[in-house]
Amino acid sequence: MPVRRWRRLGSAAWRSVTVWAVSTLTMLALAGALPDFRLQSPDGDSATRIAITAALGAGAFGLLSALVWPLLVRALLLVPALVLGLLVFFLNGFLLLLAMRLNPAGRGEVAPETAVVVAAVMSAVASATGAALAVRDDDAYRRRLYRLADRRRRRAPDGDCPPTPGTVFIQLDGVGHDILLDAVGKGLMPTVGGWLGRPVDADGRHASHRLTPWRTDWSSQTGASQLGIMHGSNHDIPAFRWYEKDTDELMVCNRPTSAAELQRRAIEYTGDGGLLTVDGASRGNLFSGGADQLALVLSVSARRGRENRSRAGYFAYFSDPANAVRTALSFVAEVVREMGQSTYARIQRRRPRVSRGGLYPLVRAFATVVERDVVVAAVLGDMLAGRGAVYADLVAYDEVAHHSGPRGHDTDRVLVRLDRSLALLAKVAEHAPRPYRIVVLSDHGQSPGETFLGRYGLTLGNLVRAGCGLPVPRRASRTRSGAEARAAVRAALHRPAEKEGPERHARRTEPVVLASGNLGLVSFPDVPHRMTKEEIDLRHPALLQTLANHPGIGFLLVASEEHGGVVLGARGAEIPLADLDDHPGPLTDFGPGAADAVRRTHGFPHTADIMINSMYDPGEGEVHAFEEQIGSHGGLGGCQGKPFLLSPLDLPDPLADRAELVGAEQLHGLFRHWLGVEEGPQVPVSLAHPDRPHPGAAALDGVRVLRDGTRKKRPAARPGTTRATSLRGGGTGAASPVSRADRPPAAPPGRR
Repeated sequence: MPVRRWRRLGSAAWRSVTVWAVSTLTMLALAGALPDFRLQSPDGDSATRIAITAALGAGAFGLLSALVWPLLVRALLLVPALVLGLLVFFLNGFLLLLAMRLNPAGRGEVAPETAVVVAAVMSAVASATGAALAVRDDDAYRRRLYRLADRRRRRAPDGDCPPTPGTVFIQLDGVGHDILLDAVGKGLMPTVGGWLGRPVDADGRHASHRLTPWRTDWSSQTGASQLGIMHGSNHDIPAFRWYEKDTDELMVCNRPTSAAELQRRAIEYTGDGGLLTVDGASRGNLFSGGADQLALVLSVSARRGRENRSRAGYFAYFSDPANAVRTALSFVAEVVREMGQSTYARIQRRRPRVSRGGLYPLVRAFATVVERDVVVAAVLGDMLAGRGAVYADLVAYDEVAHHSGPRGHDTDRVLVRLDRSLALLAKVAEHAPRPYRIVVLSDHGQSPGETFLGRYGLTLGNLVRAGCGLPVPRRASRTRSGAEARAAVRAALHRPAEKEGPERHARRTEPVVLASGNLGLVSFPDVPHRMTKEEIDLRHPALLQTLANHPGIGFLLVASEEHGGVVLGARGAEIPLADLDDHPGPLTDFGPGAADAVRRTHGFPHTADIMINSMYDPGEGEVHAFEEQIGSHGGLGGCQGKPFLLSPLDLPDPLADRAELVGAEQLHGLFRHWLGVEEGPQVPVSLAHPDRPHPGAAALDGVRVLRDGTRKKRPAARPGTTRATSLRGGGTGAASPVSRADRPPAAPPGRR
């Protein structure tokens, strides 16, 4: 046997003995501190006999943790993942009770409730000791990282991995370009600062990465950005949530059934499976990107059966008792931390502020601890297995910033922990069987500001009702939050999607009002086509002016029979879309690119009858979210539309052949080029040929695709009316096969 192997075995044996000794001492200390835990007979024993009992008990507990724990986790595969995390303590306590029963010394007793505490402390101490010893040994460190990987996946031998570099894309959800720079400047993210050469490290090495800002589409949210990045098209994604008239359904980007449908449409629209189709892995994302290796991917989480591997990452991670205990303890600590921070904010009477009670502390802890730990562990496994391309989303910052604001102590602590995760990934790259390039990016930023309800005392829905002459409730109900982590929690718990939007409306004559950050959408469900300004004015003469002149609203987008589409603003401003470049009018404060973003959204088949963007204060960078969020994104205005791209210098410069990066679809083309995959068209079909039918639209014309994937023939349209193109097939980009002049007048109130 080679000398190196003997040394490795000797090192492993020494570490095992050391961990065993530390566990024995921990058990002795706990026996002395806890009244319901003893290691001696009722008549008393010598110190030597007690020490032997502790050593045998610690050894039995360690063996059971190594051998039985993975079997327990596999037996509980049907238990919802979040519930499994909460059961960690009780399962560990059960193993300790079993270890005491199997102890050859025949001594020692522990109460069941005390066993939970003893097992948790011993697992945490053993994990910390093993990690501290392994850090000094590269081989041991690598083997420990392997145990964090997916246990169901075989490790690829080093020799089977290609010499070409792999690429890991880490998405820091919601971290804007300016936020990242501020965090680096304050020393909160030393890993990112080192990559940017700030400051020069001890070895005199300078920057290894370049930082590039990019600009989102009008819908500045994860659904639109990630679908464009992963699948090359975010065509017909007007917002985070929107109502589709032809199917009478509400689409919500973080609803599993909607995510699956949006991914299907994008694949059919582009004719390509996605960014990760070649040796790829998708971790913690809304969409799969065509990857074969999936964990915590929302678009497949609604499936049932063996082919659904979206939650495999949970069980691979929790199968290690040390990981499970550490994450469970961190989960509890994060819940306590949120409750303390929320209480402190109330005592200080900090403004703006939103409610942070109810289940929010648990949701935050899930996003900042459980999701982060499981996703990072899955990425570690992918790197050590030599995957070619990995894309992972960490939602921690986005969830906290929605409720605490984009800047402040709460979000600073989250950025510190995210930087530590990046440092761990960089360390793993040194031990991977192939070289890796780590690309860090965000899908959008966040803009601060008081909520629309908090500032003006009414919701957007009630303002629309007032403009329509409908009764307004005396007490305004709060608008639900669209934070991404909430859907991940519901998927982990196997809870059904929440009902919202048009399902709540008893009468179809009433408008459907939806919110996506500071972007609002108004649809009239009893009118089958997208209404024009003239039709809306005829039906509700005061509505558009009521909205446009409200101080909390920046501008409106509506269709127009005369101009095709117009932007409306305060004091009667009405600018045709074709004239926005020369006369931006209400879009002036929203910066460059606003006109192009609005024109593109106007061409979507599912754009709402009225698109509403809140006001924007360029001096303070603030917007007013129509949801209950003091850090928001989803529309135009401020940092929400300016995310970042942090890429290694050995990759081509993103701005080598362009002045700026605009839209998620451009990032998809850039990433495909970096991965060495044959690029598709440089310009999406929807932009190059807005009148070209969507591929496959003819095949699905007259067919409705139901939630379960089955297809049902649509009823024929009534004579003299138009029907929107099949949205399940992606739409055509054309407004309607019948000209606007041939459209029938809008149905009067009360008529369908």
